[in-house]
Amino acid sequence: MFIRENVKIGDRLITLETGRIAKQANSVLVTCGETIVLVTVVGTDSSRPGIDFFPLSVDYVEKTYAAGKIPGGFFKREGRLRDEEVLVSRLIDRPCRPLFPEGYKNEVQIIATVLSYDKENPSDMLAMLGASAALHISNIPWDGPIGGVRVARVDGKLIANPTFAEMEKADLEIVVAASKNAIMMVEGEASEVQENDLVEAMFFGQQAVQDAINLIERMREVAGKPKMAFTAPSTPENIVARVKELGLPGVREACNVRVKHERYGAFKTAKKAVVAQVVKELGADAENHAKTAFEDLRYETMRLQIVDEGRRVDGRDLTTVRPISIEAGLLPRVHGSSLFTRGETQGIVTVTLGTGQDEQRIDALIGGSFKNFMLHYNFPPYSVGEAKMMRGPGRREVGHGKLAERAISKVLPAKVDFPYTIRIVSEITESNGSSSMATVCGGSLSLMDAGVPIKAPVAGVAMGLISEHGKFAVLTDILGDEDALGDMDFKVCGTSKGITAIQMDIKISGLARDVVTRALAQAKDGRLHILGKMNEALATHRADMSKYAPRIVTIKVKPDQIRLVIGPGGKMIKAIVDQTGVQIDVQDDGTVAIASSDSVAAQRAIDIIRGITQEPEIGATYKGTVRRVEPYGAFLEIMPGNDGLLHISDIDWARIDSVEDVMKLGDIVDVKVTNIDREGRIRLSRKELLPKPEGYIEQPPREDRGGSDRGGDRGGSRDRGPRRDGGGGGRGGPRR
Repeated sequence: MFIRENVKIGDRLITLETGRIAKQANSVLVTCGETIVLVTVVGTDSSRPGIDFFPLSVDYVEKTYAAGKIPGGFFKREGRLRDEEVLVSRLIDRPCRPLFPEGYKNEVQIIATVLSYDKENPSDMLAMLGASAALHISNIPWDGPIGGVRVARVDGKLIANPTFAEMEKADLEIVVAASKNAIMMVEGEASEVQENDLVEAMFFGQQAVQDAINLIERMREVAGKPKMAFTAPSTPENIVARVKELGLPGVREACNVRVKHERYGAFKTAKKAVVAQVVKELGADAENHAKTAFEDLRYETMRLQIVDEGRRVDGRDLTTVRPISIEAGLLPRVHGSSLFTRGETQGIVTVTLGTGQDEQRIDALIGGSFKNFMLHYNFPPYSVGEAKMMRGPGRREVGHGKLAERAISKVLPAKVDFPYTIRIVSEITESNGSSSMATVCGGSLSLMDAGVPIKAPVAGVAMGLISEHGKFAVLTDILGDEDALGDMDFKVCGTSKGITAIQMDIKISGLARDVVTRALAQAKDGRLHILGKMNEALATHRADMSKYAPRIVTIKVKPDQIRLVIGPGGKMIKAIVDQTGVQIDVQDDGTVAIASSDSVAAQRAIDIIRGITQEPEIGATYKGTVRRVEPYGAFLEIMPGNDGLLHISDIDWARIDSVEDVMKLGDIVDVKVTNIDREGRIRLSRKELLPKPEGYIEQPPREDRGGSDRGGDRGGSRDRGPRRDGGGGGRGGPRR
């Protein structure tokens, strides 16, 4: 059945339609302006035998034809997802996944394809809205719908679904995914905003999507398919009771083992003993049920211990941050480094400084751009004591790296003040919760170790939430176990002044405003504690950069002089680089950045560029090289591309009968610029730099008897001075 309906989110009119395109899938076409996204959902009728996880895959794909472009590179077709596409895929996955029934293991695939892009209306939130609608009208069991919206604050006003132009002016920008009654996900960045401002933006976003949620509900009423019947697998009560009876003492004991792998070992030993006993009593068919019952017992016991007793698996109370140790300047040859350890989470974080030539080129639908700050997060298998194949960065690594990049980007110096390309790499060497937040802390420290003048240090802390029987507990600096068993994963980054980045995923159906407010306040306390520890190790950026880092000096030339620096076919700039060994980057506004670890070479390059672009000034003295000799004077090059006429009458106070008597090609002569006319022609004088003879009498200028049209073109004057008298008294010297 074909349906097309409109809904307004903020000032944007959004159209949802189904029943016209991709009819063999559950599909929704979402349009805003001239941006169009097709979202399809397909699910299997049964699960694969032996599967123990929910195989949900989400792919957000930007087709370059959507913006009227042909893909760059050798292969002229789209390849693997770019990082930005991976990030949007995660944005769709994270709020949708918790709404599938517990124990559902049928394969589900969501594909969002950008078909048209107007470069004004972002497509990511349209894709999230389309995924929600397509899932809701399908036969797949799913407890939706949800709506997605981007919220920005511009000049103190909150805006739903801002344009790109509005986002550039925003001091707060977050993505909110929400259901009718709850916020499901929040992610974004801010310029050191206060906690209450963030809460206001989150719930503003939840209200903004309510009309869209109602529209999706109406679409299901008209075109929705009957939902597939699904009953979550259950464990027989007798096995649950027996496992609890046999395993509870061992589970409680293991819950209080503070070291991660020792705790896992204790759980494994207890589980093995309980399962063996249940199999012995009830037979081999009870084995899988016994394993499931033990994991459920472990989950419940750990949660109740936190909520009822306020005690966590590593012995901490709810608000204590794990012990922190910091070593700045860990690696001698890198430009900046730090070793940041918090409990059983550790990262080696490095900073590399480069030039404009090291910037990353971004080829996106909105257009090409260059990126001079990158943060790459690596999570090798050894960090959790596992042996796995080493492959490229996964979606989790891309997402964690982006969160840390957002957090730190808000404190970087302006490019005009610090013209370096900056790359941070975080190598997670140990992990037990919150490795992305260790990356934020280690990245901030490494920048200061590299001498980067950041505005303020940034720290991050991961928060958790456990809710049981009407009671809840907010946890500071969560462990990996607490992340897995908790109801919320809430990462907050910022300076001592305010929040710079946030990422929140919620697994429960409702989260009251006061709980969010409390979690943010507790996160602030944790963040300030961590910042205090960081300040003890390194309070501000180092005064000097590493001797191995390039030194970049910037000078300004006039935009119309850029061609002189580059030269025909780039010959001039290549020659400067070959002569000095520096790197040179020229911007369209005339900013020239010279990078080298050798200060002498850098100064030599600066001198050459200044010589190329320097303009003659009246009254200034130059060393000129004779390039051409004429009867009426000589043409001298006083700087590259600039020559002037030294008239015969201006060579000496004494009379000169022939220019060739005193000058020849290649001679170097000190001259002074006496005039530059409106056409840029330069008049030079040598005699003004010589002592005037005693008794010299100035003679009035006389009309010249000859000249050259070339002289007029090159800046010379046709006037050769007063007529020479036969009596020998002329301008050559005093009368005799």
